[in-house]
Amino acid sequence: MMNNAVEIVDLRVRRGKAQVFDGVDLSIPRGEITGLLGPSGCGKTTLMRAIVGVQRIAAGAVTVLGEPGGSRTLRDRVAYGTQGAAVYGDLSVRQNLSYIAGLLDAPRGDVDRVIDEVGLRAQAGQIVDSLSGGQETRVSLAMALLGAPELIVLDEPTVGLDPVLRAELWGLFRGLADRGVTMIVSSHVMDEALRCDRLLLMRAGRIIADTTPSALLEDTGAEDPEAAFLALIERDQREHPISRRSMRGEAGE
Repeated sequence: MMNNAVEIVDLRVRRGKAQVFDGVDLSIPRGEITGLLGPSGCGKTTLMRAIVGVQRIAAGAVTVLGEPGGSRTLRDRVAYGTQGAAVYGDLSVRQNLSYIAGLLDAPRGDVDRVIDEVGLRAQAGQIVDSLSGGQETRVSLAMALLGAPELIVLDEPTVGLDPVLRAELWGLFRGLADRGVTMIVSSHVMDEALRCDRLLLMRAGRIIADTTPSALLEDTGAEDPEAAFLALIERDQREHPISRRSMRGEAGE
């Protein structure tokens, strides 16, 4: 338990009449990059929301850094970067970051640090509404990097970014993990799986594989992670077929 950043036991989540999770169990080690991958609607975002404590759960237990998920004591220890950019459009990049840094009582100079880490030095004085979609996403990511969080949960942080910036950000994630920060990163881009230490592959509200990049390829005999993931999906479809009715009932991300 002490070696794990997250422990989830028998997690059950409902959204309306739809059962999103019906007894999920998993643990996430400290100081590693855990990739959360799966098709749209499989429950990735719901799982991340449960970990950071903003998702109502029907049953089960979520323990984060030794505390119940969502505890006030985790406020400065856990950072969450949402899929949609959570920023103030009428403020500049620096103003957005300075505001959040003040709330977190982040160290002096932290705003400049994260601006450089996400590559927004040239846009620091621009109003967020004037930025491109990819730049706005980077502002949201910079917010999650403020302070000294022990766990950073990022929901598809590289969506809309060019390959060069994607590579730079994954280099940043690796550097954070090497310093002992636990990273949970969801993605639709299968080649990003190879940049993770561990992979959780999801389908229809279930963890269908808890593995590593090398074990994923070895298990499926595939040459690349996309082919490997499709092979696992096909295998799971045979073992756990989903009716059209239940597919319509799935609660999305």
